[in-house]
Amino acid sequence: MATKTYSLSLSSEDATAALAQALAPLLRIGDCFLLEGSIGAGKTAFSRALIRARLGRAEDVPSPTFTLVQTYDDPNGDIWHCDLYRLTHPDEALELGLEEAFTSAICLIEWPDRLGDDQPSDAALLAFSVGADAHHLEMTLNPEMQSRFAAVLPDA
Repeated sequence: MATKTYSLSLSSEDATAALAQALAPLLRIGDCFLLEGSIGAGKTAFSRALIRARLGRAEDVPSPTFTLVQTYDDPNGDIWHCDLYRLTHPDEALELGLEEAFTSAICLIEWPDRLGDDQPSDAALLAFSVGADAHHLEMTLNPEMQSRFAAVLPDA
């Protein structure tokens, strides 16, 4: 089985949150979501909803634009929410400890292009875009994630 891309229309921030909430309990340590898209496309809204659903509480989830990394203690393993927008070289991302986090935590990486060739090969790619009537999401998953997330994703 090869990677597969799912095309989703997200009509509102609530729809984005509902998808994140459905995926949250299915995540495992070592999962990485690479979140692409322009500013305002829904990357942080998706991350915020996923983190809150995973933790089971209304946690304050600020954008990590200035801190670069926010970590959240989940009893099942830490969650790393990263915004790499301000980085200029992939080495800077690795200095944050991301290489270890890719295997020991759940990682949500905004602006993953800053990782260059250091992106995890089995990561899910979530490409957010803004349309005239809705936000859109192209979600590319490896075969294992396809199986695990099948119940919450439409047939592609």
